[in-house]
Amino acid sequence: MVSLDKAVIARYKHGKKSFEVLVDPEKADLIRRGVEEEIGDTLAVEEIFAEASKGEKATEGDLRAVFTTTDVREIAKRIIKEGEVHLTAEQRRKKIEEKKKAVIEQISRISINPQTNTPHPPQRIEIAMKEAKVHIDPFKSVDELVGETLKAIRAKIPIKVEVIQIAIKIPAAYTGRVYEMKKNYEVTKEEWQGDGSFIALVRVPAGMRDELFSFLNTITKGEVQTKIVK
Repeated sequence: MVSLDKAVIARYKHGKKSFEVLVDPEKADLIRRGVEEEIGDTLAVEEIFAEASKGEKATEGDLRAVFTTTDVREIAKRIIKEGEVHLTAEQRRKKIEEKKKAVIEQISRISINPQTNTPHPPQRIEIAMKEAKVHIDPFKSVDELVGETLKAIRAKIPIKVEVIQIAIKIPAAYTGRVYEMKKNYEVTKEEWQGDGSFIALVRVPAGMRDELFSFLNTITKGEVQTKIVK
């Protein structure tokens, strides 16, 4: 369980009724994003409150009427997933900065400047976000925020998300690390050759092309063969 001094309120409203639990903000965020977390570790107190600040507990009648159960852990999960988590100012600032950094990194990896066919540096993306007054919701997923941010900054910088396919051939001596590539990149077609070499088609955002080439050159000591498939 999280300590009370570090817990925040998660609140679910149903009509005029409010239901609250005291939670670890980080673990609650994971639950909201679909990550399986032990609810007992997320709660500061295994109680459902009508108003946590006053220590006023919700009645069994209200719990049954709204949630059709009085099971605290089951109700707490629903409150966390469907309600609102109230962060402190410092917690909110920290989470916004973390999400903003993740959004910038993701956009830098998946997009290119169509005028130069090269990735935008993270600093340029951050400037464009500031100019476009992009709002980072700390409770939205990075994927959602990336989509919203790309839409907003297109008016500020030329940017394009383009997916390309790259044909690769890894010599037999280095195929022991093929699993690393398959774990990190989308392989759409693969085939083992009679000489023990491995050939494949890898699908990546154009902005990740150089990252993929660097990875392949590292695991094959520069002996990989690649070709961009139009």
